[in-house]
Amino acid sequence: MSEPRPDDLTPQFGWSRYAELINGRFAMIGFIALLVLEWVTGQDFFTWVGWR
Repeated sequence: MSEPRPDDLTPQFGWSRYAELINGRFAMIGFIALLVLEWVTGQDFFTWVGWR
């Protein structure tokens, strides 16, 4: 029988597998929110924030 391994997905401070997983998920949510914003307003992001 092998020894139980520690779970790599426990919340930790700094660079960890868990932090990268959560960061990636928030990035995907932000990207989808940006696409929805562009679809709803009919303007791209740069026009929406006044940079163009």
